[in-house]
Amino acid sequence: MKIVFMGTPDFAVGALEALIRAGHEITAVVTQPDKAKGRSGKLMPPPVKECALQHGIPVMQPVKIKTPEAIAELKQYPADIYIVAAFGQILSQEILDMPKYGCLNIHASLLPKYRGASPIQHVIIDGERETGVTIMQMNAGLDTGDMLYRKTLAIADDDTFETLHDKLMILGGEAIAEALPLLEAGKLVPEKQDDNLSCYAPLIKKEMGHLDFSQNVHVLDHLIRGVTPWPSAYTFYKGKQMKIWRALPVETAHKTALGAVMQVEKDSFCIACEGGALKVTELQLEGKKRMSAHDFLLGVKLQAGEMLGV
Repeated sequence: MKIVFMGTPDFAVGALEALIRAGHEITAVVTQPDKAKGRSGKLMPPPVKECALQHGIPVMQPVKIKTPEAIAELKQYPADIYIVAAFGQILSQEILDMPKYGCLNIHASLLPKYRGASPIQHVIIDGERETGVTIMQMNAGLDTGDMLYRKTLAIADDDTFETLHDKLMILGGEAIAEALPLLEAGKLVPEKQDDNLSCYAPLIKKEMGHLDFSQNVHVLDHLIRGVTPWPSAYTFYKGKQMKIWRALPVETAHKTALGAVMQVEKDSFCIACEGGALKVTELQLEGKKRMSAHDFLLGVKLQAGEMLGV
C-alpha cells in the first residue's frame, strides 16, 4: 500500500520501521517541527523525522496540519491510507476523508479504556494487569473511532513506563503490519467502542510524581513505576528533592510513622507507608547523579526514624 505516515516520538518509530520492512511504500512522513533542547537551545529533530531521513522518505513538519497550505502539500503525496501514531495534532475531517481507506491510528491501550495522551503511564499507575495496542479507524472524536484490530500484552510486576513503552512500540509495529493486509482483503470488521467502558488518560504532570506515604504501598509502587523515567517519583530529604528510581513494595505490619525510615541495610532502606514499606534500591538526591542505594548510603548516614517528605 501507499502510505502517508504521521507520528513524532520513539513510539511511532517502531510502527514506521515495521511498515517499511513489510514492503509498503511510505510516500511521506508528517511529524512535528524540530524543537529546541537543552541549555544550548539547539533544534533537534523528532525521532520519526530521523528515521524517515535514514530511509530517504520526504518529511513534512507543519506547525498546524489543518491549514490550507499544509493540506495542499499533503495532497501532493499519493496514499491509499494515512497511518497515525502519537502524531500530536488533531486531524480535520477533510484530512480524515482524503485517502481511500481513511486514517488508522495505532493507540497504546486496549480501547475503549485509556483514551487520551498518556495511556502507557496510566495503565501502570492504575495497577492494570494487561494492556496492548488497538488499531482504530479515526474519526473526529478523541480516540473514539471503530476498533479494527487489537493485540494484548501482560504487564510485568517490574514494568516501568520506559520498559512498557518499548514493548508496546514493538507491538504497535506488529499490529499495523498484520492489520493492513486484512484491511485490503476486507477481513477486518469494525467494532464500535462502548463509551460506558471508556476512561481517559490525561497528560502526565510533574507534580503527579510527588509521593504521599499515607497511601497504600502497592499504590505507591504503581505510581513510581508509572512515572519512571519521566517525570519521576520524588520525595524530600532534609529539604532536598529525592527521586526514587527503583523501589520494591514490601507488605508488613508496623507502627512506624508514615514517611519514616524503618530500617537501613547495606544496599537499601525502607520507608514506612500504609500497609507496608517501600524498599528503595536506586535514587537520586537533588544536585547528585542517579545512584544505587548502596552508593548513596556510603556517603549519607541515613538513620532509622528519620522522616522523608519534608
